[in-house]
Amino acid sequence: MRIIIKILIGLVILIIATALIGFTLPKQFKVQRTAVIAAPAEKIYALIAEPKNWPTWGVWNQRDPQMKVEFSGSANGAGAKWSWQSKSEGNGVMEFSAADPNKQINYNLSFAATGMESQGVLSLTPEGSNTRVVWTNEGEFGKNPFIRYFGLWMDSLVGKDFEKSLSNLKTLAEKS
Repeated sequence: MRIIIKILIGLVILIIATALIGFTLPKQFKVQRTAVIAAPAEKIYALIAEPKNWPTWGVWNQRDPQMKVEFSGSANGAGAKWSWQSKSEGNGVMEFSAADPNKQINYNLSFAATGMESQGVLSLTPEGSNTRVVWTNEGEFGKNPFIRYFGLWMDSLVGKDFEKSLSNLKTLAEKS
């Protein structure tokens, strides 16, 4: 019986220590990746401004071909919206909040199961015959100290997805 009590006390101390450390972790996160694509901004913008095009280059749809996707709102640009349900990629909603044709798409992203929300930008900058694409996503973890631990791995996990998706976008946009 004494061993069980010591184990329970140890678990309580571990949970409290984990929570206290969690409160010291940053509550914000930011992930950013860049690619230079040998295509004009107009061609790339057409691929990123319409949610129906994202499955052709987004790594998440490739990892789960069974992903259920629904599109709503505008066909492209501000007001375009899509939601998805996936056993491996989670359930989420993305809505384009602003669009500057051939220059930038801003979006809001949310995952209901975790309560996480973030804002993102895909910006296009011409560089001669190429276009620099900068993809940024940032948000807050909120007050939950345990969710803040995701911040320790957010850049490496999501960053890899951004890199692969940008590589797919590059391949698609550079096709003649």
